[in-house]
Amino acid sequence: MEVLSKSEQERTQLIGTSEYGVLSALDIARHVRHGDMTAVDVVEAALARIAEVDADVRAFTEVWAERALAHAAGVDARLARGAVLPLAGVPIGVKASEGPGSYQNTRLVAAGCVPVGATSVPRTSRGWQTYGHTDRGPTLNPLDPAWSPGGSSAGSAAAVAAGLVPLASGSDGAGSVRIPAAWCGIVGFKPTNGLLPSRDRAGLNSPGVLVGDPRDALAHLAAVTGSPVPAVRSTYPLPAVWSATLGYADTEPAVAAVARRSAENLAEAGLITLAEGSGLTLADPAPAWTALRAGAPPPTEGVSRAVSTNEERLRDCFQRADLVLTPTTPHPPHGHDGPGARMSVALTWAFNLSGHPALSLPAGITAQGAPVGLQLVARHHEERQLLDLADRATRLGAVPRSLGGGFGARASGAALSEGGGTVTDNDREGWRGDGGFLRADRRRRGDRRGGRAARGSDGRLAGHRGPDHA
Repeated sequence: MEVLSKSEQERTQLIGTSEYGVLSALDIARHVRHGDMTAVDVVEAALARIAEVDADVRAFTEVWAERALAHAAGVDARLARGAVLPLAGVPIGVKASEGPGSYQNTRLVAAGCVPVGATSVPRTSRGWQTYGHTDRGPTLNPLDPAWSPGGSSAGSAAAVAAGLVPLASGSDGAGSVRIPAAWCGIVGFKPTNGLLPSRDRAGLNSPGVLVGDPRDALAHLAAVTGSPVPAVRSTYPLPAVWSATLGYADTEPAVAAVARRSAENLAEAGLITLAEGSGLTLADPAPAWTALRAGAPPPTEGVSRAVSTNEERLRDCFQRADLVLTPTTPHPPHGHDGPGARMSVALTWAFNLSGHPALSLPAGITAQGAPVGLQLVARHHEERQLLDLADRATRLGAVPRSLGGGFGARASGAALSEGGGTVTDNDREGWRGDGGFLRADRRRRGDRRGGRAARGSDGRLAGHRGPDHA
């Protein structure tokens, strides 16, 4: 890894690591564009934060300190020449299996982002292995180091959850963005298959993103597609269908209860109406997904039947509802010894097969303290609707902003953020057990300050098994 010299690390910074850790990508970009701080200031803070925290997380396999600072200086120069950079100065983690030259990462750089390092992924070997491999040991879950962060975008999820970067790239072939988002208590989003170039021949694997704020996912989508995301046409509440199992998954009751309560919170907030009666029932996608991923030509009759059956049932479902809601995973995070016989992807890979856009939001925690994600799925090409609902749900306090404390970063620096910060230990008690959220997040946001960051007289800022290795 590239590291800064001791003198460089000790140099006075205009933004502290705790202040930096609470900022969203859009917060950072706004401050950099307005001149409150430079891209170099932000990247210095990001590198210092990584130096402070990543030994306890192991999110990064490489840190590109010198290159990142040089790139940040280039962003500042571009802004000085009048360039329009919607994500100016935003440090990002790059999923190691993609690299900085991938389709989405090159477009993020064009929008002003600064790659600061490569985030961990599994090793390419058979049998169980950690979801995030580094030469320092496995990537740890920032919520609890005994848990796996999920994968295969393990390091990207851990980096965002720990406040090392506000945004990290991922890819989702069976749930590789949504699962680690659920287990690290953040937001993970995959767009409609084919909207961005697929990362596999079967077309199952879509580029995706991990963030702490749903608005950052929307900014990511605009940057990687190269055009503004169309405005939402629907009115709230949106009709939604709930399914704890999709008809085949062995979902643990405690996980289902937390996710269901989160769905009910969305309804109580006036964002959705939950359809009465039976939920969505699909055919188990495992055989079809496995055959398509292997590229075995031609598809067997059984595979073709499963795909067409699910397509028909989803088409019928979306004729009567705008959204499908499920738990993101059927079970809570497992330890570093692996999932055993459980299938972490059971509720996510159906939508890689069907191609629908989907995201995971923090739902709450079980009585045992394990994080649970709520998966939301929309019609093809209705990403904007999905992200708008996620943003509204977060702003209204219908879901937690995140389940993690960012290793202390989230407790301070709120003056820099329009809506940043996460729930505290006291807040967790409000949604422990059945997932009922007591709106502590909504109360806490009442005294947050928005707008540009203030400066003092000194100029400083105030203040599963393995198919999902894709």
